[in-house]
Amino acid sequence: MSVKVENLENNMAKLTVEVDNAEFLKAIDVAYNKSKGRFDIPGFRKGRVPKDMIVKTYGPQVFFEEALNEILDKTYPDAAKESGLEIVSRPEIGVDQIGMDKNLIYTATVAVKPEVTLGEYKGVTVEKADTTVSAKEVNEKLKQELEKNARVIDVERAIKKDDIATIDFVGTVDGKEFEGGKGEDYPLTIGSGTFIPGFEDQLIGHSAGETVDVNVTFPEEYGAKDLAGKAALFKTTIKAVKEKQVPEADDEFASEVSEFDTLEEYKKDLKKSLKDLKEKSATTANENSVIAKVVENASVDIPKAMIESQLDNMVYDYQMRLQQQGIPMDQYLKITGQTVQQLREQMVPSAERNIKTSLVIEAVMKAENITVSDERIDEEFKKLAESYKMKYEDLMKNVTDSQKESMRKDLAFQETVDFLVSEANLVKAEKKSKKSDNDESAE
Repeated sequence: MSVKVENLENNMAKLTVEVDNAEFLKAIDVAYNKSKGRFDIPGFRKGRVPKDMIVKTYGPQVFFEEALNEILDKTYPDAAKESGLEIVSRPEIGVDQIGMDKNLIYTATVAVKPEVTLGEYKGVTVEKADTTVSAKEVNEKLKQELEKNARVIDVERAIKKDDIATIDFVGTVDGKEFEGGKGEDYPLTIGSGTFIPGFEDQLIGHSAGETVDVNVTFPEEYGAKDLAGKAALFKTTIKAVKEKQVPEADDEFASEVSEFDTLEEYKKDLKKSLKDLKEKSATTANENSVIAKVVENASVDIPKAMIESQLDNMVYDYQMRLQQQGIPMDQYLKITGQTVQQLREQMVPSAERNIKTSLVIEAVMKAENITVSDERIDEEFKKLAESYKMKYEDLMKNVTDSQKESMRKDLAFQETVDFLVSEANLVKAEKKSKKSDNDESAE
């Protein structure tokens, strides 16, 4: 096998790989053994047709695709390594020469890791994440706790806003039922905006036991294109009406839901919890601000093929997350009225941002000679073993070299981020000249 490298524009390169005819003929034999059961020629048992007879009947090209795949699996990884390039995309394969009596020559067009031009990265100035807790935030948290402890009771009266109506409904468009338009024992909070605009309002004033004809029109931008903009009738049966009773914010409530005797003590504890959460999230927020600024100051020409590879991974990850929720991708696309291509287009900004961030952090890592020692990696695996309640030695028996390198890369990435944050100038946000009572600090 021989490999020639041609550098192209926009951080692309083309590898031309020549494979000896003998190797190609071996791949033809593999292709024949994999596919011979598909051929049915009179005079021969199925799966027993000689290769030469198949070639004579259908032509040698009948095996070329399978043979090419076999050759690519065997030779491309070595060709990529031999090229000396940092390849960052899947190859786009082309065939220059193929035949039973010829060397196989194929090309692989790939994206290579682009060079990063770093701008200012030490001492960047960013706004420091605010960790103060306002009286308004404490009151909002208290409101959430009150809602969490609300009682829901059955009432015998007409529906009002904020009630919970248990309903059965059947939706029709032009007299025909449609997919997703039917439900039973559905708990609908009136005023939540859960259903199509206008639906919930038409239940107000009606009581349990009534059947109501609810007439609505699907929004023009509705996800299911076959319903967008169409008028629909929902025959809705009200089975029960419930009212949510929120407790009063007083000392009695505080003593029931906490260890404190007074509301004032309870609010101080809520404030402390909010402060702790803000301080924890501030670390990540400050990191993100510094990284964003460093990335903004850098320049890099990202090849399109690299973005496409990133999008492939992102769409796959998205599909896996949907499956974990029990939602097939095709069903999700139908509900949202999207195509895979539209989903990819939405992800392009994130893909570009992720790639540039990774490249810039790597460039800083190289510029500052940030490395991670084997001892540090061992420390991390010891922590991991402890968290799994395993012996370190037993854990390491199952750890591969690639997993160690992945750990090294992750640690080096975080050390680089820590370095950038330590060098950054974090400044407090300017205070507003006037504040309402609700926005005053609850320090």
